[in-house]
Amino acid sequence: MKDQRDIDAAFSAALDGRVGRRDFIKRATLLGLSVPALGTLLAACGEDDDPDVGAEATDDSDDDVAEPDDDDDDEEDVEETDDSDDDSDDEEAIEVDDVEEVEVPDVEGVADIPRNRSLILRWSGVEGRFVDHEIWNPYAIGGNHQNGSGILYEPLAFYSAFADEEILWLAEGYEYNDDFTQLRIFTREGIEWSDGEPFSAHDVAFTINSLNEQGAAIRWGVDVQQVVEQAEAVSDTEVVIDFVVPSPRFFFLLTYRFDIGVYIVPAHIYDGVDWDVYTAFDVDEGLPVTTSCWRVVFSSPEQKVIDRRDSWWAVDHGLVDQMPDVERVIYLPFGGEDQTAQAHLTNQIDFSSGMTPATMQLILDQNPMLTTHSGREAPFGYVDWWPMGLFLNHEYEPWEEVNLRWAVSYYLDREQIVEVAESGAGSLYPLFIPSYPALTPFVDHVEDLLEEWNPIEYNPERADELMMEAGFEKNDDGWWERDGEILELQMMGAAGRQLLGPVVGEQLRRGGIDAEFSMPPDWGDLLSRGEFESGFNGHGGSVSGDPYYSLRLYQSATAAVPGAHQVNFSRWLNEEYDEIVDEMAVTSPDDVDALMDQFYRAMEIWLPELPAVMINEFYHRIPMNTTYWDNWPTEDNNYVNGAFWHLTFQLVLNNLRAVQD
Repeated sequence: MKDQRDIDAAFSAALDGRVGRRDFIKRATLLGLSVPALGTLLAACGEDDDPDVGAEATDDSDDDVAEPDDDDDDEEDVEETDDSDDDSDDEEAIEVDDVEEVEVPDVEGVADIPRNRSLILRWSGVEGRFVDHEIWNPYAIGGNHQNGSGILYEPLAFYSAFADEEILWLAEGYEYNDDFTQLRIFTREGIEWSDGEPFSAHDVAFTINSLNEQGAAIRWGVDVQQVVEQAEAVSDTEVVIDFVVPSPRFFFLLTYRFDIGVYIVPAHIYDGVDWDVYTAFDVDEGLPVTTSCWRVVFSSPEQKVIDRRDSWWAVDHGLVDQMPDVERVIYLPFGGEDQTAQAHLTNQIDFSSGMTPATMQLILDQNPMLTTHSGREAPFGYVDWWPMGLFLNHEYEPWEEVNLRWAVSYYLDREQIVEVAESGAGSLYPLFIPSYPALTPFVDHVEDLLEEWNPIEYNPERADELMMEAGFEKNDDGWWERDGEILELQMMGAAGRQLLGPVVGEQLRRGGIDAEFSMPPDWGDLLSRGEFESGFNGHGGSVSGDPYYSLRLYQSATAAVPGAHQVNFSRWLNEEYDEIVDEMAVTSPDDVDALMDQFYRAMEIWLPELPAVMINEFYHRIPMNTTYWDNWPTEDNNYVNGAFWHLTFQLVLNNLRAVQD
């Protein structure tokens, strides 16, 4: 891949329509852009094939746009090619190379399981390799439940937002006292860890007390420490949790929904070890220990193999009718969108992380066995719980200045962002909560505030005014400058933001902010540690009719805690806002009138301050292959969201049915 400035220039030309289809293909091929990215940008360029369209831009067309250095000109050394078939569909098809069959290593203890009983996934990794293959403790530094361990640590309960259903699991019941200062959880009998030790209420109490002791040093520690006085197992099947303040949402914290929920660990294994470094991995010794129907049989940088065990308490208790049809789950590193697309086209994989809309359209057109949550039609997925934002880190100057945050927001034409970065298959929403029906009344309730402070308004003239109010002036090159320094912005993001980042960067450069975008392989770690100036990430907050978890994303208490969700990434601090969210924390989720009032007061602070810049709604566009598996979660079969990296993946595994005998 050439210098990012070359890619930025290609996006600039695409947005302006200054290059025709043939010229753009030549440029983009040299830049190493993928076929799906080409399709997206070709759509932005339009269908004009006039060879004169690719001529030099006029002086009027590139005001305030940063152009690449002369020696980086992406038209250098381009050989003329035959353009006679430029209009054919083949130029946007994905070429399928020879794709090797997925082979499980022939090692002792790994059974021979046929392909039609194996679920093969492509997901995660760093530069095409897993770096956490020896970490199966989701609390450890570098551990991540998304990469396999999530199905091994079963929860007290699941919650499916799409079905609006709570599914009790390790717990068979719970009850609060009248003022929510105490919670009793009743666990099921007859469950064993995979090493034969009984699972009991003692494991639940141990997990909660350990999180309470460790606090901010461990994921979920802060959430527990703020409200829990102590947890006590009064019997093998009953836990009593006493709170220091009313805590009507605590059981929901212990519930797996989307990508969050407290992992219950075996006390006999975790007692006496350092949770932040303990890996819980030794296949020969039966680690990780689990209550689930799965066991790790092999794990390397190239693949992780998890096999179905012979029995499962959930069948005995009648929670499921049968053992999963899936007998083996194989995790493969993502390795890039083109490689993953080819694997889908050849039916080598069944499931993968989300794809860009351009890729989805191409692979659906080429493989009739593929489907998505929305079938074979746009938007090729569902609105995730994760509204996308550009987090401006307030610990990096000058982003503590509210005028500059609003200026960045006003420079963004979000409709164009959706059109170019998502091929038009996207949507906008003004706030950092998902547009789920149970939450929309809260957004409607602050409609007057949104009219005054619209966080998704495109208004470059107002942005210019704010920049000047902040003491900036545009220099002769069109950049905003103050005290002799040009305003620069370093934006980061995950690989999935490969189209979003350049489009946003180009729009900001046109406004006069010297913005650059990069995708560091350790972006997740940088985000968690707060070592970034700005970056793209979602808001993992509320999913049911309770806005508390979304508001908590901007509390001071969550500004520096481990993890990728329920974290204040912008590091914005506001005591008055904190007090309102603390007030909501002790309010019952059933007291809707009180929640409405609290939400309004919180937005009266948040909106004028604009701690982060809202971008668009985030979609999970997940290809699902029906060659070997059926009964996928779709809008017509909406039992749960389809992201296998989420903690509700077990619900998908429970429902998948083998197609072939």
